[in-house]
Amino acid sequence: MKFRLEQQFDLPVDQVEAGFVDPDLFAHLGDLDEVGRPELLERVDDGSSVDLRVRYAFTGELAPALMAVVERERLTWVETSTLDRETHRTEFRVVPDHYPDRLRCAGTVVGVDHGSGSRRIAVGSIDVRIPWVRGRVERAIVAGLVRQADVQARIVRDWMASRRQAET
Repeated sequence: MKFRLEQQFDLPVDQVEAGFVDPDLFAHLGDLDEVGRPELLERVDDGSSVDLRVRYAFTGELAPALMAVVERERLTWVETSTLDRETHRTEFRVVPDHYPDRLRCAGTVVGVDHGSGSRRIAVGSIDVRIPWVRGRVERAIVAGLVRQADVQARIVRDWMASRRQAET
């Protein structure tokens, strides 16, 4: 299943991207609705690109049909991403800690200046390989990604505003 997410910010794309790869952001994010507190595992910044590895754990409600084939406490994954600062393009991939044969997810995020601010546009695909519930699970995951992108954008906007105020 293909998906598209969009986030809007009132800052230039360079500043927004810098915020999204700032290690301090992960401490500020706290518990996120259905995925708990993200854990920054690794950050490598060579000046032109930034590689991140972030672990997430699903903390939301599971449909009974899905609970029959997966264990909730094993729904953890690492999102690996590489931001190219010159092209404002981030490639990402989701790597399940458990059930690697049942989920594939990858895509790109592109940052673009837009009016007096910027947008982050994510496009990707998700493939759930669980017979009988595949479509429902993919739709539920994409709906969760949309909600998570909205929450994440709000938190990042607030965090960046508080940092700007602290600098003045």
